Amino acid sequence: MREYIDGAALRDMVLCAYDALEENEQAINELNVFPVPDGDTGSNMRLTLGSAAADLRQTTTRVTTVADTAARVASALLRGARGNSGVILSLLFRGLSKGLKGLETATAEEYARAMTSGVEAAYKAVMKPAEGTILTVSRLAAEAAVKKAEESSYFEEVLAAALDSAKVTLEDTVNQNPVLKKAGVVDSGGYGYVLMLQAMLGWLEGRVKVSDGHGAAKAKADFAAIADEDIKFTYCTEFIVRRGNKKSADLLRAYLGNIGDSIVLVDDDGIIKVHVHTNVPGKVLTQALTYGALITVKVENMREQHTSLEEKQAAPAAPEEEPADPHAIPDPVPAEKAVGTVCVCAGDGLEELFRQLGADGIVSGGQTMNPATEDILRAVNLTPAETVFVFPNNKNIIMAAEQCIPMTTKKVVVIPSRTVCQGISAMMRLSPDMTPEDLQGEFTDALSTVHTIQITYAARDSEFDGHHIKAGEYLTLMDGQLVGSFADTGALVSGLDPAIEELSPEFVTVYYGQDVAEADAQSFSDALAEKLPDAETSLIRGGQPVYYYMISVE
Repeated sequence: MREYIDGAALRDMVLCAYDALEENEQAINELNVFPVPDGDTGSNMRLTLGSAAADLRQTTTRVTTVADTAARVASALLRGARGNSGVILSLLFRGLSKGLKGLETATAEEYARAMTSGVEAAYKAVMKPAEGTILTVSRLAAEAAVKKAEESSYFEEVLAAALDSAKVTLEDTVNQNPVLKKAGVVDSGGYGYVLMLQAMLGWLEGRVKVSDGHGAAKAKADFAAIADEDIKFTYCTEFIVRRGNKKSADLLRAYLGNIGDSIVLVDDDGIIKVHVHTNVPGKVLTQALTYGALITVKVENMREQHTSLEEKQAAPAAPEEEPADPHAIPDPVPAEKAVGTVCVCAGDGLEELFRQLGADGIVSGGQTMNPATEDILRAVNLTPAETVFVFPNNKNIIMAAEQCIPMTTKKVVVIPSRTVCQGISAMMRLSPDMTPEDLQGEFTDALSTVHTIQITYAARDSEFDGHHIKAGEYLTLMDGQLVGSFADTGALVSGLDPAIEELSPEFVTVYYGQDVAEADAQSFSDALAEKLPDAETSLIRGGQPVYYYMISVE
């Protein structure tokens, strides 16, 4: 057994942890409390650690100190942190790096104490740490590691103690967090952390190996060796269809088998995901529409791709150029004004609206697609102002935005907008004549005047706090709390009416998403306005994904 690890060992442990997150990404996502199609904890953790994994795989030498490897991981995670879970993960590694600073190798005791440093960094950064989360799981795991290191010098035994404690703590998160208790699930971030520890221990014990990160036996395929006639089917067709009925997916699978190959079909809680090679993608999509509405579609001509790749491979090699750093952040541009703003949103209609309200920078992102810290930092540095206000417009992006504050010479102020509706209301108070201090007060005050209703579809059957939710129904949240699920828009409007009316609103603004036709949105808005005669109701095209409607109630 090992009594210490060096930089190469830590590298492989981190890569194995990433492989575990990648393999279990969807399982982590599905621990989302509400059955909305936006449970993204697994995706955020995987993408965050993936920034370090990509960096480590580019390392030209495996021989390095444990301090150097830890610093490299921490730096990559800081730039690539996505969502609250990703930011917390980056903080755990940042503290770990500080604890290992200056060490060529780390003993089990030194590593255990460094784990504690990581936990301290994470708790310090979270304003109101909630128990029953990844914070709790990582804290008790670190404590168990420190205690075990007092009696054993073996790395495997110390990490095994941490893992055992993490597993027990994870099971108890359902009792520590009231929301998790209602849903009957464990914390998704904590689950991801357990999987990481499990993989790292597996590498130490020789049970888990590092993947090559590509899944290919060859470093480079020989496309010239493949004749055009070897490509039996021309079009690689991929799509996701949202179920609108209970028609058996086996019928679709059988149909695809008659007109294509390389078929992968996943029938998963309200959606069907398909990959197929075929010569008739139009017929495939027509058949798919008998199951419900198409969410995403991608059709690629493999013959064209093959010809292009063959020509490229046969062309004379161009002189090698220094590859551009994908993580490069532009230097802060000179200030031309006192105040600038950066807003996070998804949807071309919302982007245009924020620009009309005076946003200097737009960062594409939102639910299911949380931007990385480096994405926000890039927009901040390109804003020609001394003080830059950042509107995350999503509760899961606030922490990632806050990480930008010490990373630029500009003064960054994060306005903790938890929804796009709050961000819009705050931006409407932007005035170039006000001081940054006064604007901060105005922006923050605006957040409390807005209630946000978000309407999406239920991704799976479930029960939560007395609500019986069926896959495919309109799932409705108000200020993050479940209002209910409804079979049609008529029932939806009737169900929303009492919840909105109780707020005695003056203004109601409906932003309709990319999957909603204008005529349907107008009918929905008119029905809502009829139920709320005392409020001024407006309809705006947001073009946002995930949510059919976002409703601002002021």
